[in-house]
Parts: sequence; C-alpha cells; structure tokens
Amino acid sequence: MKVSTKGRYALRMLVDLCEHECEGYIPLKEVADRQEISKKYLEQIIPLFNSTDILISARGNQGGYRLGRLPKDVSVGEVLTIAEGSISPVSCVDEEMDCERLKNCPTRKVWQNLDTVIKDYLYHVSLQDILNDKTK
Repeated sequence: MKVSTKGRYALRMLVDLCEHECEGYIPLKEVADRQEISKKYLEQIIPLFNSTDILISARGNQGGYRLGRLPKDVSVGEVLTIAEGSISPVSCVDEEMDCERLKNCPTRKVWQNLDTVIKDYLYHVSLQDILNDKTK
C-alpha cells in the first residue's frame, strides 16, 4: 500500500488544525504556509471532507476551518479512507471487487490478513495520538 500525497497532506492539514484549534477557525492559507503545501492542493482536498463531520467551515472575515470532532475521535484510517477512497493493499479484498479467481485464489488470504493488520493499526491511531507523539 502506498499513500498518495492527497492522503498524506489531508492528514497533515488535520493535524495542523488540531494544533491550532484554540485559535478558532483557521484560514486555509495559514495551514498551507505552515505545512508548506500549495493552498490550491489543499482546496482540492477540502471537498472530500464536506460530507463528513470531521471538518467545519465558516465563511467571511473570521472564516476558515476547524475540526468538527475531538482529535481523539478521528482516526488516521478514517482520514486516509476519505482521502484515498480505499486503503486496502490490493483491490481483491475490497467488497465491490468481482474477480473470477476470487474463490480459488491461493494468495487472497494473504491480502485479506494484510488488509486486517493495516486497518487495525490505522483505525486505532487517532489525531490525538499524533499530537501526543509530537509533544514527547
């Protein structure tokens, strides 16, 4: 599994918002500057979170973005799944996959087990865990 820049930048953006949550709504330009990520690129990531409760936005002079949930309640797995679409190591472990070899594939169990390990880890690491590690 390889996480794209979209997934990595989405995670960095959310961690940045967590770090500055006491400042209220944070303009995207500030996040982009601090994280050295193009604001245009972050503007492409933001819509992925529109239908979730992870981000809250406000328009206007004091507008920007902030986390909609506590950092402890947002997992890395959830963020990456939203940004990437799927975090499965191979497509045959996704439920939508229709493969003629599915029932007789000798390696499918390997991929299913790897998928389980990856998701168990990523869904048990929260944004708060990242913040805690950074302060150690």
